[in-house]
Amino acid sequence: MKINVVKKVLQANDIVARKNREAFKAAGILALNFISSPGSGKTTLLEKTIPALLPERKSIVLVGDLQTTRDAERLAPRALQATQINTGMSCHLYANQIAESLECLSLTAGDFLFIENVGNMVCPGEFDLGENLKVILLSIPEGDDKVAKYPTIFRAADLVLLTKCDLMQALKFDVNLVKDDIAKLNANVKLLPISSQSGEGMEEWLGWLQEKRVEAIGKQSKFFTE
Repeated sequence: MKINVVKKVLQANDIVARKNREAFKAAGILALNFISSPGSGKTTLLEKTIPALLPERKSIVLVGDLQTTRDAERLAPRALQATQINTGMSCHLYANQIAESLECLSLTAGDFLFIENVGNMVCPGEFDLGENLKVILLSIPEGDDKVAKYPTIFRAADLVLLTKCDLMQALKFDVNLVKDDIAKLNANVKLLPISSQSGEGMEEWLGWLQEKRVEAIGKQSKFFTE
């Protein structure tokens, strides 16, 4: 008898992902899965984002990497809680790794859960972690051909952040090509140029986060009344 192993793995993952999603809903926290290649600026963006949301919103962070705790150490001083998940040889996070990490976190104390996935433009798009939204980062130095080359993650995107946009002119990046390629895959997704260094796009990014949290959770925070 032939067994489709990949299908079984995905089905098992989806069962855990649904439980994670229920836990996020019960805790009143918005979970976002950050997906990109290595070096796109995920950690740096979170270093800027988390303090900018304070004191109104508190953030919890889960960081996925093959090895080291360096990114979690960078984010720990800014976040309410930060946990590193080392995957060893795995090129992405699984829902069960998120579930195990949640046992050590106080979800009800936070407003946002940022999941920084392992740097990879292929595998993470296939595995649901239970997140509410997928945020895809594409950095200018990677080149303007990556959407067409790695379509899976862009099809699943709820938002595409074009990071390091302050380098666009210097690197002759064709943003219109990227827009056209994304439109063929995901016509309704928003493309937002952003720079953690110059601050371009940060206000709009923070506004998007607040808007999506209100849509999913409501205006009431655990820490204050608006």
